[in-house]
Amino acid sequence: MEEIINRVANSSLKTIDLEDFYPKQEILTLDINTWLYKGLILKEKDFREALKVYNWELFKGKYVVLTNENEAILPSWAFLLVSTYLNKLAIKTIIGSCPNDMLVLLYSEIIDALSLDEYKNERVILKGCAKKPVPTNAYIFLMEKLQPFAKSIMYGEACSTVPLTKS
Repeated sequence: MEEIINRVANSSLKTIDLEDFYPKQEILTLDINTWLYKGLILKEKDFREALKVYNWELFKGKYVVLTNENEAILPSWAFLLVSTYLNKLAIKTIIGSCPNDMLVLLYSEIIDALSLDEYKNERVILKGCAKKPVPTNAYIFLMEKLQPFAKSIMYGEACSTVPLTKS
């Protein structure tokens, strides 16, 4: 009987799995409309008072996306004031519309910090089919940084890749 050889495992392909960089801490959204009169009008005195008595501990060690679900017209300082409470507890706070906005920012920072020396003149696979919601923008950020280094870049799994670029 002939031995089965795993040619994929024995190949010189290098795989980058962006799921490996997925944040372990929870990403929460906080709608600033919670503290507005009828969810639309900012009354400064009431707003400040409501922020003082709010239970901010819920956000300790978490990423927070401040949203404005009702699209109320708000001064910039309203978000800044909320962030003064979160800065003491949350890992990072941004203004956005959903947790994906935070993921895009985090992946941008992670990819910017990556050293890609080991991928110089290599055939690289950007692993697809993630179980976690890795934003498509993360793949674009990685392509932008990786393309000048790699010999070729493919997307997918080692057994079935889609070629993206070849130098």
